[in-house]
Amino acid sequence: MSRFRVDLDKSELVFSAAHFITYRGDQCECLHGHNYRVRASVEGPLDDNGYVIDFIALRDRLASIIRPLDHQVLLPTRHPLIRLRERPGEVLVSFGDRNWMFPRQDCVLLPVANTTAELLARHIGRRLRNAVDREPEADRWTLAVGVDENGGQWGWWNERRDG
Repeated sequence: MSRFRVDLDKSELVFSAAHFITYRGDQCECLHGHNYRVRASVEGPLDDNGYVIDFIALRDRLASIIRPLDHQVLLPTRHPLIRLRERPGEVLVSFGDRNWMFPRQDCVLLPVANTTAELLARHIGRRLRNAVDREPEADRWTLAVGVDENGGQWGWWNERRDG
């Protein structure tokens, strides 16, 4: 059976956000920001219209997923050493002897262990998968999402389904 692929790489699929990541177990970057870019690919059989998926529907679903991330502080909720505590109107964050306090409305708490490009791609990809699962051939698609954090530094996630 033939498989086809569509790639979505639109200038509007971007978001700006602040984050920090940990590395080597006990090291933590300084808070900083990126102008992230997001791409998606869907591979699978064609439907009755000759589409894998409608580009516009894919773009709109992906844009609705990344829009809430724009101009926010991205915080991981599943990191073993980063502690988050919500209080009315604010989020307190600690890592070792470092502490931050952010206005709650400026934060997105993500169900990830670290806010790396790879884990952001998986988070966005899983949300996109849920958004397209009702499409006729979705159970036979390979879905890939990439997040670029710095003009050529991409983290990718993909999931293959064979129906």
